[in-house]
Amino acid sequence: MQGANKKIRVLIVDDSVFFRNALSAGLSADPEIEIVGRAADANEAKGLIDSLKPDVMTLDVEMPKMNGIEFLKILLAKKPIPVILVSSVNLSVFDALQAGAVDFVRKPDMRKPDSAGSFFRELARTIKGAAHANVRAAKPASGGISITLAGMGTVRDTALIAIGASTGGTEAMLEIVRNFPKDTPGIVVVQHMPPGFTKMYADRLNTLCKMDVKEAADGDAVLAGRILIAHGDLHMAVVRRGGMYAVRCYGGEKVSGHRPSVDVLFDSVADQVRDKAIGVILTGMGRDGASGLLKMRKAGAFTIGQDEESSVVYGMPMVAFEIGAVVTQASLEKIPKVLEDKLKKK
Repeated sequence: MQGANKKIRVLIVDDSVFFRNALSAGLSADPEIEIVGRAADANEAKGLIDSLKPDVMTLDVEMPKMNGIEFLKILLAKKPIPVILVSSVNLSVFDALQAGAVDFVRKPDMRKPDSAGSFFRELARTIKGAAHANVRAAKPASGGISITLAGMGTVRDTALIAIGASTGGTEAMLEIVRNFPKDTPGIVVVQHMPPGFTKMYADRLNTLCKMDVKEAADGDAVLAGRILIAHGDLHMAVVRRGGMYAVRCYGGEKVSGHRPSVDVLFDSVADQVRDKAIGVILTGMGRDGASGLLKMRKAGAFTIGQDEESSVVYGMPMVAFEIGAVVTQASLEKIPKVLEDKLKKK
């Protein structure tokens, strides 16, 4: 952990000299960050990592000689350094996250001052959180934990499952939902992610999961066998439509520092679904979702928090646990079984 007065040492890796300079200038304005080096490609970065020993590295995914994904696989197997992807909208970002990157921030249009300013604030915040991340090298895909909900009897007592996550959550989410069968109650998800990426993420999950996965649109019904992922720039709330549930997707101010906000989702589930819901809070920086999960628990919902050891960043689930919002705390590997047992319980 960084000392009280110690700056976070950052290495910038990007093949664009313009963007390397822009990142260096923008991040250096933050008094808690020190740029210790800049590299144009993976080969140059390797030597600088050994000599400079940075706390965090920013990395472009698409680079000459060796792309960011291959670099991550080689690097993290030897040196577990937190890596933040700085990339344009690109499906390969998810491959890089699977390879062990901690988080990602979308590249801005540097010609727009407002866009650049918000980008540097977001990147600085992400770097500060990543400095304390639990970094792991990529491991072979486990295929998830096989579960079955056949003959549940009382599964209809659970109307839906609400899940919130941030840093490290893209792979954690996949690990949990990959093998949920088609008769699983509907799942609504807020994963902190920039607009443009949520549609790609939902499509990726849809190819890997037994349930149907889509980016949520306003008015979508929450149905058994369906997972709805909140749009990257819209809040998502659950509303009752007759005897069913649907989602309302809308703009507005950020809540708990985010749009979409996990707190917005969990608050709505507590109000509308009450004791017929299950809430899950996963790895992530900050405290978004903690108060909403507490509200769910007080409304009678069953709540689960990811434990510290398996979290990339034990922030959101830690706060939720500390304020009493979590009924059961479990490792990422055990959460699917906890859900299965709860759904089958008579």
